[in-house]
Amino acid sequence: MYSTLISVTQLQALMSSQQPLMVFDCSFELMQPAAGDAQYHENHIAGAVRADLDRHLSAKGAADAASGGRHPLPSLDAFAAWLGSIGFSPDMQAVVYDRQGANYCGRLWWMLKWAGHEASAVLNGGLQAWIAAGGAVASGTDSALQPGTYPLATPRAVLATTETVLNQLARPNQILVDARGAPRFRGEVEPLDPVAGHIPGALNRPFTDNLGPDGCFKPAAQLRAEFDTLLAGKDPASVVHHCGSGVSALPNLIAMEVAGLGRAALYAGSWSEWCSDTGRPVAQG
Repeated sequence: MYSTLISVTQLQALMSSQQPLMVFDCSFELMQPAAGDAQYHENHIAGAVRADLDRHLSAKGAADAASGGRHPLPSLDAFAAWLGSIGFSPDMQAVVYDRQGANYCGRLWWMLKWAGHEASAVLNGGLQAWIAAGGAVASGTDSALQPGTYPLATPRAVLATTETVLNQLARPNQILVDARGAPRFRGEVEPLDPVAGHIPGALNRPFTDNLGPDGCFKPAAQLRAEFDTLLAGKDPASVVHHCGSGVSALPNLIAMEVAGLGRAALYAGSWSEWCSDTGRPVAQG
């Protein structure tokens, strides 16, 4: 079972085995939401199923959404219904990837853990690494899927809410880590949300800091050293990851787990939900 990262070589070996497997293409472009589908149709790992951030991994406008923000989480029941509709089952190894530096596939990785499915891994290096290694690709639409029913299990991921974050603000048992770029964190620019700045007390680690020049996650020891520096002796178990809308925070969460620091919580509503209420405190600089 792979539960954090999986290499191209490991995925190729799985594909050659008899182990049940489903590969998901999560490619997406935030400023051009339709581009992910176009990229998938152009080329994807042969047999990969499409998982779109807006259509499948978010619940905009849904009364039963599990979080707020620009990309609210669907309810667990709605997510399980989608997994069943594509024929995903509890005995399958899930492998997720994108072509945007693991910016989007981490969302599905985390949601599967949240649904109780531990056998979920990110393809290290994404589609680029797969193609560079000569992996088989295809174009066009999804292959024929066999719908079924996906049974939820005990969650293996922790979802923080605005209420829990607010209640623990400035307390030592909560360390907020913001994955947005430094200018957005400081409040110098804000291209997406109505308020610029960050949650008071949050630390900043842009999600891109987790990848090396080859597009793969940095070695575990290097990630461990960087997070140790960031946390400066604070308990890793107290970390709550967030970003703008609960998507790009996931590379930080994955990197901490790869570094051996455990699975931290995710504030899925993130800055977009936090700043939607002017009564909540905002910091800049």
